[in-house]
Amino acid sequence: MRTIARWEPFRGVTTLQDQINRLFNDAFERTGEQSNLSAWAPAVDIYETEHELVVKADLPEVDPKDLDIRVENNLLTIRGERKFEKKVNEENYLRVERSFGSFARSFTLANTVNTDAIKADYQNGVLTLTIPKREEAKPKQVKVNVNAPAVAAAASGR
Repeated sequence: MRTIARWEPFRGVTTLQDQINRLFNDAFERTGEQSNLSAWAPAVDIYETEHELVVKADLPEVDPKDLDIRVENNLLTIRGERKFEKKVNEENYLRVERSFGSFARSFTLANTVNTDAIKADYQNGVLTLTIPKREEAKPKQVKVNVNAPAVAAAASGR
């Protein structure tokens, strides 16, 4: 008995987009000296609390002197450089996967934050920026006054 197979004339043919993606992936995944050609960007977490915005960036082995943090027109920019250690002869390396060199990350900040009061802390390779919210942007709780119910007033003959 024969099995019926669906005829797909384009099976196995990759699209032009797939070929372009593979070309770029191959170019940026090279190791060794060629990996220095591609820019790196540190991983960043951003979260919001009731009173502030917090930005955490992974910057292991980045000297704090090599960091430049600026806010201009509500654009937060973190720039810096991680330098390649020359303690070991390059020929002795079996694998170099960690990125190094200059980096820059930029984030647009909402108008609700107070950029004049940003605090920066750098511990264990993590840069933490704490950006407080403006007073008018913080949530406010409104107290509700409860009067005697209308039923009680009607029962009393009013």
